[in-house]
Amino acid sequence: MKVLISGGAGYIGSTIASACLDAGIHPVLLDNLATGRREFTVGRDFYEGDIADGSLIDRIFAEHPDIEAVVHCAALIVVPDSVADPVGYYTNNVTKSLEFVSHLLRNGCGRMIFSSSASIYAAGDDFTVDEDSPHAPQSPYARTKTVCEGMFADIAATQPLRILSLRYFNPIGADPRMRTGLQLRRPSHALGKLIEAYEDGTPFTVTGTDWPTRDGSGIRDYVHVWDLAAAHVAALTRFDALLPAQTRSTAINLGTGTGTTVHELAAAFNEVVDAPVKTTDAPPRPGDVVGAYTRSDRAGRLLDWHPRYSVADGIRHSLEWAAERDRILGPVS
Repeated sequence: MKVLISGGAGYIGSTIASACLDAGIHPVLLDNLATGRREFTVGRDFYEGDIADGSLIDRIFAEHPDIEAVVHCAALIVVPDSVADPVGYYTNNVTKSLEFVSHLLRNGCGRMIFSSSASIYAAGDDFTVDEDSPHAPQSPYARTKTVCEGMFADIAATQPLRILSLRYFNPIGADPRMRTGLQLRRPSHALGKLIEAYEDGTPFTVTGTDWPTRDGSGIRDYVHVWDLAAAHVAALTRFDALLPAQTRSTAINLGTGTGTTVHELAAAFNEVVDAPVKTTDAPPRPGDVVGAYTRSDRAGRLLDWHPRYSVADGIRHSLEWAAERDRILGPVS
């Protein structure tokens, strides 16, 4: 099998590519390198460019006519940035995705896996959600994912393209073989900030401590990025069974089913490292939400997928990657 991965030089896309290679699936990568890294494409079929570039998409399919599916990972993903620049986020995540799909249809591509997000959900009183939970996106970023899912479902209803949306919870960790990891030197999510505080010897700031959770901090479902990648491999190999001809689109949550608060993440981090990090409290950032975790077993039933790695594993692999990152990607980037 050959698969096109848009955003294939990014954190998740490049990890999916590695998992595909390990499973005997041939990935073809497309990335404009706005946030992706060329180093993650070495030794792989790679096209530098934009998903909205129709002539480039045509060339990829002409040179790889045996592509059977697309994994669409290309998107901007930083919540506070989406609040500051909603126009840029809608342009990149929605407008360009629509153009991308039109190019896929023209080239006869009938299968797409979409990297969606659990941030689209309205969590219940217990902070759990399943695939049928109502949607209530709280940031421009989350709304772009909601809009894309609806747009793709409308297209799939009448066009020869089936869509599987995989709704990610909170990815952590790195490829256990250290081929890829977070490309940002100073990532903005909680674990990235914990590692930054650990390296700098400064306190870790917990943003938002008045949420109605067991300790007041936000709650997340931290899923290892290698487990996410494995779920994509399972989805690719089972795509036609998941989406027979009469089923045009569906969605599956990818999470562990366990909620971890930010304070609990910090405690788990301190159990892994040799020098514990102190914490301080601060108000939530623009676009921050209380969070949620999945109560669904749909991924287990349909994909035969179950997370293998724990939060502690994700922390360890993130620390290992942080120690290797400058050697692989350079100290300045």
